[in-house]
Amino acid sequence: MARRNRWKSFDAAILRRARRPFLRFFRRTVPTMTAASIRDCLPAGKRIDLGSMTRSPTRVIAGFYLAVALAATYILLGSPLAIDGIGWADAPLIVLIALHYVWGIVLVFSSSGSLPFRRSFVRRLVFVPEVLGAFALLLFLFSYIFALNANMDYVQRFIAAGGNLRLALDTRVERLLVWARVFPLVALNLGVYLLVRVSRYRAVREACRPSHEPRDAIVRPWSLVLVLLSSFLITIAQPSFVSLDGIAMLGWIGFVPLFLVLRSVRFGHGVFYGIVFGVFSTLLTSYWLGTFNLVSLAITVLFFLIYYALFTPVALLAYRLVGRARPLVFPLAFLVLEYLRSIGFLGYPWALAAHTQYAVLPLIQIAALTGVWGVSFVVLLANSAIAEFIGAQIDRRRAATGTVRSRFGWLVATAGVVGAVILYGTVVIAVADVSQASGRSVRIAQIQQSNDPRKSDYEQTFATLRRLTDETMASSPDLVTWSETAFVPNIRHWTTNTSVRRFHVLVRSFLDYQRSLGTWLLTGNDDYEVELDERGAEADRTNYNSTVLFDDRGVRRATYRKIRLVPFTEHFPYRDQLPWVYDLLKEFDVYFWGQGTEMTVFEHPLVRFSTPICYEDVFPNFVRGFVLAGAELLLNVSNDYWSLAEVQAKQHFVAGLFRAVENRRPVVRTTASGLTGSIDPYGRILATIPQFQEATLISDVRIADDQPLTLYTRWGDYFPIATAGVLLVIVTGAGVGRRRRPPTAQAPDASVKAPKRAVPPPPAAAAPATPTAPPKAAVQPTPAAPPKAATIRDGSLREAAKPNAERSRRKKRVNWRAIWDE
Repeated sequence: MARRNRWKSFDAAILRRARRPFLRFFRRTVPTMTAASIRDCLPAGKRIDLGSMTRSPTRVIAGFYLAVALAATYILLGSPLAIDGIGWADAPLIVLIALHYVWGIVLVFSSSGSLPFRRSFVRRLVFVPEVLGAFALLLFLFSYIFALNANMDYVQRFIAAGGNLRLALDTRVERLLVWARVFPLVALNLGVYLLVRVSRYRAVREACRPSHEPRDAIVRPWSLVLVLLSSFLITIAQPSFVSLDGIAMLGWIGFVPLFLVLRSVRFGHGVFYGIVFGVFSTLLTSYWLGTFNLVSLAITVLFFLIYYALFTPVALLAYRLVGRARPLVFPLAFLVLEYLRSIGFLGYPWALAAHTQYAVLPLIQIAALTGVWGVSFVVLLANSAIAEFIGAQIDRRRAATGTVRSRFGWLVATAGVVGAVILYGTVVIAVADVSQASGRSVRIAQIQQSNDPRKSDYEQTFATLRRLTDETMASSPDLVTWSETAFVPNIRHWTTNTSVRRFHVLVRSFLDYQRSLGTWLLTGNDDYEVELDERGAEADRTNYNSTVLFDDRGVRRATYRKIRLVPFTEHFPYRDQLPWVYDLLKEFDVYFWGQGTEMTVFEHPLVRFSTPICYEDVFPNFVRGFVLAGAELLLNVSNDYWSLAEVQAKQHFVAGLFRAVENRRPVVRTTASGLTGSIDPYGRILATIPQFQEATLISDVRIADDQPLTLYTRWGDYFPIATAGVLLVIVTGAGVGRRRRPPTAQAPDASVKAPKRAVPPPPAAAAPATPTAPPKAAVQPTPAAPPKAATIRDGSLREAAKPNAERSRRKKRVNWRAIWDE
């Protein structure tokens, strides 16, 4: 019997040890309120039922999870709405349903006491509905976007519509299927999310006065809602589905909810919320990518998920290490992220923080000094200062330490920075208006044919271009511009090749018409290079997306080949390293272009200009190269018809607008469907024409004789690089400061004689008096050990003083565990 009891106690000890990691995890996952903290904030004579706060209908919630999962399974597999031929595209929905099954089963077993941890910890695990709800909402938005496009990509819809994209298929059935399959999962998690928070914090709000609420009782419980709100505000601050012009004022507060959450929640939760913000903001701003094909939007969101998953831990760690300079951490870190996601093969500088302020002309003039990055930093700095001030107001315990006052100082300093930037821009614009520099004017005719040349009949597109061009000839333009690939058949190839008579005749007609114009013409067209084998036969051909300039006599003067190609849809440089990805892209009928190498500057009798093609004009450092090569005018040609969205065209136009301010060069955009317009060197929009309409625009562009290079044109992207250096210095300084040992009490000097008069006894709290030293050897009094300071969780990590001199000599290490728990 004793042996049996001994083994039984041994098993109990093993179970207790195995249970500890689970308990620690659940305690750290969700902020809890202790009974002591609740009693402290209760008014005198008032009682509260603590059981009502922690009691949760676990079995009822578990039943809802299992019932909704079963219903979703039936709809997916056995109902009249079932999916025919489940494939890899349905894997996210299947995984989501499986997770609901798992969570429902966990709740069932936890409510019955079968699991080796107490039910109270499961009740406190309110983080799981947030994760499932975010996953379900993301899947719902994805499915709904594709349902809007009849779940077909651009080419399929074009074929199904018989060539007329305005007669695309009705998608009401697909949208109803999305509501039936995915929305119940969203509603379930949203309901549980609200139920847990409302039922848990109602008693505290009723019993405690606002000034005594627990720390972050406002931010932490509603973190997911605040992060989603932040992603929505940043989206509609840009040109969006809510307002085509954007709401610039929201750019100054759009990041505030996100920064409030990141400064308040635990480290692991902060990483999750950062990923949620990155994914949803990307999805909402670039939803039109779903029109192009089935994978482009998914790939873009996936890469942004990776960006934020790698970046958010670094930003949170830096914020927790830094002390007084915390309001600078998030602006610096997010600016570095904007820069990193704008460079390299996967660069996508879309929907930057600065783009929300494109209409605030005095503010964006700083871009001539710092590039678009300086405008982004000012916007992010204002958001951070507001968030820190609000956070200090919410955290009532910091009021006694002067934190609220210091955060108000940051707010005032930020207002001063914003005011100085606006004052600088106002002076620059005023000086430019007063001092009219000498120069010349170039009249440019911009042709918008309102179709996709590659998806339309080539002869019909050419006829439309001719008709619109003839309408502009009465204005005697110096240069006629057509959009990207406006004329599809390769002019160089089909001029002499007669193997396909249709293309040969069309090219000859184009050349004859261009000579008859009597003016210069720029058009988008394909170009190619041929590699010959040893026998002189064609071994390989490389095609390029290009622009071609013809003079007034019909002579081909120069060609520019696109350098910055769209990843995965125009270019994939890792064919040898990742052949399976290359083959997969080929299966999706992706056509790869060759990559140009020369920054071409076209020579016109009146102006020297360069032609960034399509989205090349959104890359600041790339466009800067054309200006360094001698370009006096930036002329962008694009074909954004494939998006079928005015939002995409306006976002593209806004991104290109900053290239004018950065380099102090006029920008002219000629597109297939919009947004066609012209911009002066100070970012003022001079003229535009309606989107998705056949129209023309005559722009009289003034070219100054003296065009000095701006600071940004000379130095490039120095500002974000310097920002990364400043952030590194701040974090390093904070880390070194934390390793310094605390000051220790100094021993009294032995040479100082004791006073002759009797010293009055010390107070009760003081250390006892040192006894009289023997005459032979004087004994030094031992200094009293400093009191052990309590560790406070307000972000600043104060370590307790060491109890003796020997331990105080040890190096003070950074408390990474405390940083994680914050």
